[in-house]
Amino acid sequence: MSAWERGGGGGFRMGAGGGAFGQAVPPWVKRLLLANTALFVLVNLLGLIPFGWAVDVLGFSTARLLVHPWSPLTYMFLHGSFFHLFANMLVLFFFGPPLERSWGGREFIRFYLVAGLGGALFSLLLVRIIGTPTVIGASGAVFGLLLAFALRWPDAPIYLWFLLPVKAKYFVGFMALFSLYASLSGPGDGVAHWTHLGGLVTGYVYLKHGDRIAARASGLRKRWRRRGLKPAPGGKAEPPPRVSGRRGRRERDSLDEVDRILDKIREQGIEALTPKEREFLDDMSRRYRGAG
Repeated sequence: MSAWERGGGGGFRMGAGGGAFGQAVPPWVKRLLLANTALFVLVNLLGLIPFGWAVDVLGFSTARLLVHPWSPLTYMFLHGSFFHLFANMLVLFFFGPPLERSWGGREFIRFYLVAGLGGALFSLLLVRIIGTPTVIGASGAVFGLLLAFALRWPDAPIYLWFLLPVKAKYFVGFMALFSLYASLSGPGDGVAHWTHLGGLVTGYVYLKHGDRIAARASGLRKRWRRRGLKPAPGGKAEPPPRVSGRRGRRERDSLDEVDRILDKIREQGIEALTPKEREFLDDMSRRYRGAG
């Protein structure tokens, strides 16, 4: 189940009074807005934190990654100008709430941070092209939100300059192509286009394959914890029984997926399950009732 399909429900509406943007700002979007704005006020307006020091310590640079290992996270909360902050927070304000309401707060903030970290990752991948500039701003994370919105509501109109309606899927497609071109052309305009591209690509990989990756990781943890040697009746240790062949692998994968879903229910509640996860549990339940 792809992450943008979570939450069920019908189409997307932008109107006031019950529409996706007509409700109160949900908690994580509000916290992100406040955190970014508060840091901007402290650094850029009040000068309580020197801007040069903040960029050096909180900004992300591949050359100083080992010295400042926290920078892939902190860089996305620091902005260089009011317009820089305003543009990113405007995207967060308009496109974050419908996603948080659709996914839930925990999934939303996880995706936001993963997309932002992906923007930093692309600096490492493209270091031969871009050099080692210092990157600041939430652009990678908010570009990830734009992608997620376009995948969840592809035909929703995005109004350029609040006048010209463009379907979300076309708008984000154009932004992706432009970010790719600008990234490969080098950092000549002073904008970290590779960070935008990193947020888009990382967000897409997470949305398409995040559940599968999480299931595999959970399965590996379960194997390490549970599939040790068991004592035999005679007191000697013997390996657990194995089911060989393709059928055995499918059986083990199914049990690992059950473990992952049960962990999700314990952490988030049964209402957090996707339709595909509910269907999978029903199928497993019917299979084992039939076997008994």
